[in-house]
Amino acid sequence: MNFVEELKWRGMIHDMMPGTEEQLEKEMTTAYVGIDPTADSLHIGHLVSVMILRHFQRCGHKPLALIGGATGMIGDPSGKSAERNLLTEEVLRHNQECIKKQLSKFLDFDSDAPNAAELVNNYDWMKEFSFLDFAREIGKHITVNYMMAKDSVKRRLNGEARDGLSFTEFTYQLLQGYDFLHLYETKNCKLQMGGSDQWGNITTGTELIRRKNGGDAFALTCPLITKADGGKFGKTESGNVWLDPRYTSPYKFYQFWLNVSDEDAQRYIKIFTFLGKEEIEALVAEHSSAPHLRLLQKRLAKEITIMVHSEADYQAAVDASNILFGNATAEALHRLDEDTFLSVFEGVPQFEVSRDILSQGVKAVDLFAEHTKIFSSKGEMRKLTQGGGVSMNKEKLAAFDKEITSTDLLNDKYLLVQRGKKNYFLIVAK
Repeated sequence: MNFVEELKWRGMIHDMMPGTEEQLEKEMTTAYVGIDPTADSLHIGHLVSVMILRHFQRCGHKPLALIGGATGMIGDPSGKSAERNLLTEEVLRHNQECIKKQLSKFLDFDSDAPNAAELVNNYDWMKEFSFLDFAREIGKHITVNYMMAKDSVKRRLNGEARDGLSFTEFTYQLLQGYDFLHLYETKNCKLQMGGSDQWGNITTGTELIRRKNGGDAFALTCPLITKADGGKFGKTESGNVWLDPRYTSPYKFYQFWLNVSDEDAQRYIKIFTFLGKEEIEALVAEHSSAPHLRLLQKRLAKEITIMVHSEADYQAAVDASNILFGNATAEALHRLDEDTFLSVFEGVPQFEVSRDILSQGVKAVDLFAEHTKIFSSKGEMRKLTQGGGVSMNKEKLAAFDKEITSTDLLNDKYLLVQRGKKNYFLIVAK
């Protein structure tokens, strides 16, 4: 596969330095992408860069994932309006290990292939570098005029940031430039890739290599992913969509992709899956003929959930979705683990009852209309039950005075009550 051609049809190239494609056609090339280690999980905003590294390796080239341990202690001014919190080395090392584990789902780190991926951390070569040495060996090669001309610096100096631009952040592009120089000298790395907001930092690296070594180095950036409505990609009401299931459950992860717009699904399926061009075109055509079936969204959500989590997590997410939006069985409900169950019914009205009531046994009508306020009166509850409109744990309630005990609890803690088709309530035994 031709790496540049592959990225072009997928809409994943924003800028590319002249000579980049020729370099990749000439020989197996080493390239790196920098990853911010300020959390112990990647989020879907990182996925574009990770997918590019995966494509790069699939095309026979060698990918390096650079954890920005040193630069993460400073903060990149690109696209930011405030300085970051600085991290301790202990936290950085923990984050690095967690990130490598996630990257291993996308990249081959362990084989003996010549293009096996490597993980590097710029803290390892920066921690012993004294300020005087850095100023003398690196600072003299790049002028302040050159650094001031960068858009990321200009924006901060022109008042976008309330407190201006600190010297710490001003030096960021030099530090990132030195990373490229170091990898060029030690790993024969000739290409740096990243988001389009990184163009200025990346080209500082190519300039530093040119001035210090007289060598050729290259740059390639991908577009920053946006939503069709102009909203920020990867953000929900509860924050980032993370790859780690501790922060974003596989069910919520699946739902995020399932709920993107038609326009976004058409772009995202090229960027976030490895489906081929012909298959994607066929899917788009099929989707266009019946948009209400949301075929694109379903396939996108399937591919990416399996890739980030697993086939079993994907299947569980589909089952969970059917519980809320389809005709799922009581058996499917009982299979849900507690975290997924709570994700599915997040926002559903909850009522707490004493576990003692259930231990002794209680009539449904008393539980739903007296101990909780699911129904405003026993008469309303009785009438709707007789009409077949009340379900508990996805099974129709045959009698309004059915005895309910603690053996009916889901996960030994919950009762799911459905009033009519769409009104759900959760009873929590405490």
